[in-house]
Amino acid sequence: MKAYVFPGQGAQFVGMGKDLYDQSDLAREYFEKANKILGFRITDLMFEGTPEDLKQTKVTQPAIFLHSVISALVMGDAFKPDMVAGHSLGEFSALVAAKALSFEDGLVLVSKRAMAMQKACEMEESTMAAVLGLSDEIVEEVCDSITNEVVVPANYNCPGQLVISGSVAGVDLACEALKAKGAKRALKLPVGGAFHSPLMKPAGEELQAAINETIISAPVCPVYQNVNAYPQTNPESIKQNLIAQLTAPVRWTQTVKNMITDGATEFYELGPGDVLKGLVKKVNPEVIVG
Repeated sequence: MKAYVFPGQGAQFVGMGKDLYDQSDLAREYFEKANKILGFRITDLMFEGTPEDLKQTKVTQPAIFLHSVISALVMGDAFKPDMVAGHSLGEFSALVAAKALSFEDGLVLVSKRAMAMQKACEMEESTMAAVLGLSDEIVEEVCDSITNEVVVPANYNCPGQLVISGSVAGVDLACEALKAKGAKRALKLPVGGAFHSPLMKPAGEELQAAINETIISAPVCPVYQNVNAYPQTNPESIKQNLIAQLTAPVRWTQTVKNMITDGATEFYELGPGDVLKGLVKKVNPEVIVG
């Protein structure tokens, strides 16, 4: 069975999507439609901008979404997923690819999500850190032990690789404690805020209204969602999980394991970069990735 996966923030690079734009009339049509919806030429920044241009929140998330979704759309009838999943932002790409969300509604939601997250980041100084070489349980225990600051597990990426998120002081305390527990690395990431933590609550509230107003249909295949790593086909459940996603951890390790348990033997990553291919292989080296 074929599983298609879609990357999240951090996968962007200058020149992303230009090959699609140049080689496919259908891709060009979707990219130009996106320029109109967003009200600026995101394609100029994607194809010929600077890394700094692409780091702007209003650019990063829509750019990755567009590259990912258009990669699926141009495949036409060759895109036949048995199941899909996306890492954080990538969940919106997965939903559009699986026809649960229209291209236009998906892009508008991603743009609103990016702006809401940026606002939440500006309300309180916060950060994230990558932790390598410890079990999930030890990382969870350390985060739970810090009660005077906010710090939580945010991304369960693969065995031995977990990202934590919270206030700057909370993440600093956790990093020191995790190093003392034997972490190979506990390193702060160059991100704008504490994604997938309680500090994103204002963004979640803002996004909730937008998601509730958006039509979500039954997807053509199960969508494995970040908040619980389970397959969903019910539109109402999909909505509720999307709303919860901003403040809940991304359970990627569990998602990949569940997809394999449910029959996935081949994983294909659509979008910029190949980070998810590597994570899938670390979860289970036996599966095919492409």
